[in-house]
Amino acid sequence: QVQLVPSGGGLVQAGGSLRLSCAASGNIFSSNVMGWYRQAPGKQRELVAVITSGGNKNYADSVKGRFTISRDSAKNTVYLQMNSLKSEDTGIYYCNIKEPGRTSWGQGTQVTVSS
Repeated sequence: QVQLVPSGGGLVQAGGSLRLSCAASGNIFSSNVMGWYRQAPGKQRELVAVITSGGNKNYADSVKGRFTISRDSAKNTVYLQMNSLKSEDTGIYYCNIKEPGRTSWGQGTQVTVSS
């Protein structure tokens, strides 16, 4: 079983920055995709950014140019650097890891951007 532990959420003013981290532990397949999703109040969970074990990245259009996803595969940790934050970035952020035949989710971490 894989466990994911996120950290780094909080309250920030619009235009500010936050960095999220998520450490995965357990028996993890070397070929995987780690990512961040978010859920705003009253909305469905949506993809923010994902990164493959090979380093390929994909971002939601709404965060391109402002957010950067990265990973340390040796530590099974994924990061999300969020710059130029906007009020619409407010929500609960979830990390996950997709392996062949299995997807695991971490508990959410709250990000609140005040305008």
